[in-house]
Amino acid sequence: MLAVFSGEVVEVPAELVAAGSRTPSPKTKASELVARFLGTCPSAAVSVRLAADLGHLAYSNANQALLRPRSFAAKDEVFCLFEGVLDNLGRLSQQYGLSKGANEVLLVIEAYKTLRDRAPYPASFMLSQLAGTYAFVLFDKSTNSLLVASDPEGKVPLFWGITADGCVAFSDDIDMLKGSCGKSLAPFPQGCFYSNALGGLKCYENPKNKVTAVPADEEEVCGATFQVEGSTVLAALH
Repeated sequence: MLAVFSGEVVEVPAELVAAGSRTPSPKTKASELVARFLGTCPSAAVSVRLAADLGHLAYSNANQALLRPRSFAAKDEVFCLFEGVLDNLGRLSQQYGLSKGANEVLLVIEAYKTLRDRAPYPASFMLSQLAGTYAFVLFDKSTNSLLVASDPEGKVPLFWGITADGCVAFSDDIDMLKGSCGKSLAPFPQGCFYSNALGGLKCYENPKNKVTAVPADEEEVCGATFQVEGSTVLAALH
């Protein structure tokens, strides 16, 4: 899956800018990244361009892991890419008033809308309810709000980086990003979320703990790794 957002939506993470500047390497523009993704995927790929060049969402079921299926949904101007499975989908569907046939991506959209409409309902509470293996990227077109999250154990790989024209890209495929983002690339930290409306990158397991970036060694593919303050476990490649 691939999600790319312009600077109007995502504040470019300073840590990734610094990582890319420290060890410069070739990059491409966001449009080239999207074209490359669509070019390597079969015709069944889903591609959605957001209005006013705000961003682009795309995914394909090609080569997906059996226990990490990818899905996409759009409802009430909320768009979501989801990869993985929720162990408590049935219970949460009932809690949010969804039908028995609802899948994970629809559940996340409904949970997000509850979070948005009941502010200051904390994002950490919503995300801590999700039990399973997952990563998702959600965009609310009505408010230009972005919410990205990864499960506490980081079992679904998710990476983010900065393209040559300053867009922020998210993908489960590191090879797709490294050709466009150079060293301004990092694993998205497990048990964390990014929200442009809720203060940037935070840990939902320990909301009071700051998330900081650790510069990677020169020979590493990624230029930085994020660590939750007080934790000895770094977000790692899976």
